Amino acid sequence: MRLFDNLKIDFMSMRNTFYIVSATILLLGFITIFIKGVEFGIDFKGGSEIALQFEKPVDIEKIRFEVDKLGLGNVEVKTFGGSTGILLRTELQELPKQVIPKVRTRIESIISNVYPGIVKKVIDSSSTSITYSFPDPSTATVLNNKLFQAGFNSAKVTEEATNTAVSVRLGIADLIKDNLSEKFKDNTFTVLKEDRVGPKVGKELKRDAVLSVLLSLVVILIYLGFRFKFTFAFGAVIALFHDVLITLGIFTVLYGVIPGFNLEISVSVVAAFLTLVGYSINDTVIVFDRVREQMKIHKTLSVEENMNHAINKTMSRTIITVFTVLLTIIALLLFGGEVLRGFAFALFIGMITGTYSSVFIASAFVLEYANRAHKKIEF
Repeated sequence: MRLFDNLKIDFMSMRNTFYIVSATILLLGFITIFIKGVEFGIDFKGGSEIALQFEKPVDIEKIRFEVDKLGLGNVEVKTFGGSTGILLRTELQELPKQVIPKVRTRIESIISNVYPGIVKKVIDSSSTSITYSFPDPSTATVLNNKLFQAGFNSAKVTEEATNTAVSVRLGIADLIKDNLSEKFKDNTFTVLKEDRVGPKVGKELKRDAVLSVLLSLVVILIYLGFRFKFTFAFGAVIALFHDVLITLGIFTVLYGVIPGFNLEISVSVVAAFLTLVGYSINDTVIVFDRVREQMKIHKTLSVEENMNHAINKTMSRTIITVFTVLLTIIALLLFGGEVLRGFAFALFIGMITGTYSSVFIASAFVLEYANRAHKKIEF
């Protein structure tokens, strides 16, 4: 059984209505971007970020109060995926100098609690780590485990049996984890992710992300220009711009509106943009292939009639394909976790707009060109 067989819908007659729909969504997105700006993730902004998953619901105001006392300046604290998830972000790359003595005191208090009066020696110290030497290897092993359990990123300097040195990283995330472990002993947490990106790397990633999307569109334009005609190529690329901009606009409009829903532009979201570009152009090429076939067979029919016939014939395949893909994406949205949610949401919006634009943007552009230029398109 074939779904939507023998359809006879005049899609092209509805194009003006959908021009208005697209223009409205794009305008709303542009206004929101102008007012609010685009919220970039840690990949592009640079800084330190840590996501925590508590066993029980936690009061975000208490978390914010405890973190503010650490002296790290402006630390953004918000929910992450629900009432038990917390996301902390700061633009700092390293601990401020005035905070390092406090962290060192905390490390040495843990050491003293395990082995009171132990003789220890600092053999290396910097703004990012401190290395202690202990009397014997077994002591070093025990203290390394205790410091790690307390939330510090500690490690033995070497794995040799005679090693007596332990290095402890002095990171912002380590300080936060240690402090919250102490203050919320009755509500333990696990670290879901911990990222640190330098500002220079963040700028390079932002530039490369934009270039990757633009270059993919240029390559698609050249490919379609040779495969079909450049009128078709321009129509397809305009549709792809439409898909990416609408998805970006929806991200901006909905940012902060849905509680616990992280809609920041990260590297994974850019990957979703490139994926939806590939999916959308695949759908558009299938429609254009059928249009070309129709024009070769029915040379006496108008461009509009041939396009309507082509779209109606491909509609069954289009609906079944997008429905199958959306089922997978919905599964990612529901069960993929907070880290993949932005990626899945971008794909969800992109698949819908990509299917829509193949009919009402790409095909409609070719028809508008043929009508306004009064040129007959032939293959």
